Amino acid sequence: MTSPASPSRIVFIDVDGTILEHGTVIAPSTVSAIRAARARGHLVYLCTGRSDGDIHPDVRAIGFDGAITNGGGFATRGGELVLQHTMPREDVERLIRTFEEGGIQYFLQSHEGVFASPGILSLMSGFLRQRAARRAEDLQHLGVDDDDLLDAVLREASDRYRPLAEAPMDAIAKAVFVSERSDSVDHMQAELGERFHVIPGSMPMPGGSNGEISLRGINKGAAILEILDQLGLDAADAVGIGDSWNDVEMFQVCGTSVAMAGADPQLQALADHVTTGVLDDGVHNALVALDLI
Repeated sequence: MTSPASPSRIVFIDVDGTILEHGTVIAPSTVSAIRAARARGHLVYLCTGRSDGDIHPDVRAIGFDGAITNGGGFATRGGELVLQHTMPREDVERLIRTFEEGGIQYFLQSHEGVFASPGILSLMSGFLRQRAARRAEDLQHLGVDDDDLLDAVLREASDRYRPLAEAPMDAIAKAVFVSERSDSVDHMQAELGERFHVIPGSMPMPGGSNGEISLRGINKGAAILEILDQLGLDAADAVGIGDSWNDVEMFQVCGTSVAMAGADPQLQALADHVTTGVLDDGVHNALVALDLI
């Protein structure tokens, strides 16, 4: 005899480092767990720093009720855009000037895509090589073979990012930067001032540092509150699962927060629960522990 289903809840779940490991690898248990939670009547939303156009097809194929993207800049429900917070053009132009004056490479993100400054992929070559090596280990762990991983990773990066000249300057919500400076996050915050919110990025670069920039007040937590208001749901019934510094506000607003085992220990300390790693059934174990599946 099966136990009765728990009351319906809503889950907001990060992508990189939570669903995806090293860019493309997903534990099979993550797919089945998310689908089981939805089949049980719970809503499941992606909640990611990626743009909607940059969500990996394998993630999208899992099936979700909606998505918060660009770290809170946009949100969709059932394929319909229901939330949009873009930067005024003058703020985007200020970001570009600050990046270029500091010799910092960057991406600009809109709802549809990601636009790369000319030198960023060469600067990220070490990161991309590292990602290919780690992806090979991950696939071996899951019993999957894949040849020519480095070529695949480099080709994927080239395909994902469009030239900066194509960026829609009136539709940008977020910027990501990569620098050879170790103090670039603090430097950018000091240069830009309180109008902008600068946080450490999630790319494990071999050297230097990286970060994410949005307008202050635009974050995953604020977007979650807007979505909950639209749905008439209580934040106490919301679950947030993530691993990065852009998940802090999500942890703050959701009634229950879960950090992945790979998250920074300081971030784990902010969460109500810590689950196992991405490829060690972390999402599945979290949903089981919370009686969502």
